Amino acid sequence: MSIQPNLQFSFEFYPPKTPEGAVSLQNVEKQLAQLNPEFFSVTFGAGGSTRDKTFETVIDIQNRGIAAAPHLSCVASTKENISSILNDYREHGISKIVALRGDLPSGTMSAGEFRHANELVEFIRQETGEHFEIHVAAYPEVHPQAANGNDDFKNFKRKVDAGANSVITQYFYNAEAYFHFVDRCEKNGITVPIVPGIMPITQYSQLFRFSEMCGADIPRWLRKQFESFGDDREAVQAFGLEVVSRLCQQLLDGGAPSLHFYTMNQAAPTLAILKNLNVTA
Repeated sequence: MSIQPNLQFSFEFYPPKTPEGAVSLQNVEKQLAQLNPEFFSVTFGAGGSTRDKTFETVIDIQNRGIAAAPHLSCVASTKENISSILNDYREHGISKIVALRGDLPSGTMSAGEFRHANELVEFIRQETGEHFEIHVAAYPEVHPQAANGNDDFKNFKRKVDAGANSVITQYFYNAEAYFHFVDRCEKNGITVPIVPGIMPITQYSQLFRFSEMCGADIPRWLRKQFESFGDDREAVQAFGLEVVSRLCQQLLDGGAPSLHFYTMNQAAPTLAILKNLNVTA
């Protein structure tokens, strides 16, 4: 496999919940930082303690010399607290944001003042001008809660029109879904980079659960092959590495501007894929 020179990648983490998790994440970050990533993004929960951990993780990453892109979610957010968070990030030199609608957790938590991600993007622009490079999400296989593909695309375009600079997609295993989505963007005058989100495969049962929740399709041939491995974890990982590596190469060959890896706070699976792409530290 070959890859174009000077291509940068980005990697997503979630905030560690324990001191041990924090130490482990620093080790993961150190390994991936050797690849000179464009940025590390950090997910954002709806609860107060999770938000604090996002902030702490983002600042730690930034202080160690890699650009950090915190996630911001509409869920349970108010204009006042989002404004406060944005000011805190600006003061700490953060210049990238991943703006999402987010999924409302079960229970009685309020949906917040922002109903859709385009409203959050608009607010960030109103509050901070062009300070932040804003990344938004896209679903090449259609958002699971969308009424249909046309409605989903209209909602996506609103986010770009509101001031997004770049797009990170939900993960997928059908490259044609990505290429079709990019073609549709071009036909509708959307010129911002559309970066494929990549989910390495290490456990099929975990992948199946995630995909059920987020609407990512696991093609039938892929499901049947994973099911044939049963509890053979090594076979699952080897096949998963081959499948995702080939997907990444196909995407890059087809013009994808970069790749964004959902690392699940692990370095080895992502490093193995990039090694197959001839990317090494």
